[in-house]
Amino acid sequence: MAIQGKRLKKANESIDRSALYDLGDAVKILKANATTKFDETVEIAINLGVDPRHADQMVRGVVSLPHGTGKSLRVAVFAKGDKVKEAEDAGADFVGAEDLADKIKKGEIDFDRCIATPDMMAVVGQLGKVLGPKGLMPNPKLGTVTMDVTGAVQAAKAGQIEFRVEKAGIIHAGVGKASFSAEALNENLSAFIAAIAKAKPTGAKTTYMKRASVSTTMGPGVKLNIGPLLS
Repeated sequence: MAIQGKRLKKANESIDRSALYDLGDAVKILKANATTKFDETVEIAINLGVDPRHADQMVRGVVSLPHGTGKSLRVAVFAKGDKVKEAEDAGADFVGAEDLADKIKKGEIDFDRCIATPDMMAVVGQLGKVLGPKGLMPNPKLGTVTMDVTGAVQAAKAGQIEFRVEKAGIIHAGVGKASFSAEALNENLSAFIAAIAKAKPTGAKTTYMKRASVSTTMGPGVKLNIGPLLS
């Protein structure tokens, strides 16, 4: 713990807590301070001026990160007939129908994304209480209820991530690894921020994007100057 304490103290000393850093400078700080023995995840948190309890202030969507997340995503697909082989060929980790639903009901949820063809929603709909709270329920607005199984699976595997604002108006996501190049992290972060800006709901009346910060798994947060990223 003493070694970790010294590392964190040094990291904190490299950051001006009162300053807003341009994206490029923030990424340099993150990479310099990511000195743990594992490849830390780079995360972003954005405080939004919305109240997600109101339907017209919900912020939710998907974004394809140019350089992926650095994480191997496990994908489950509800399909039948020819779509089963299509899902398997596209790289899905789990494919099934009622049999897959039974496993999920037993608590076997070993996947990060769930996709379904429209004709399977009668089966998937029964899993709402299980998949919903975990953010895994297929949704046509997110492209996870579709007949284009190949496209959906490949997009998920290539680094497409879902985002959804939390009750406190905060939205966060992992957008890469500390081992990524500074350029790759800059592009991933820019893509994520642009997607959140584009997803501004009609009910957002005050300042939409209030504050943003980036950090690594074991590192302190660095406040972002998001103004230039929104112009």
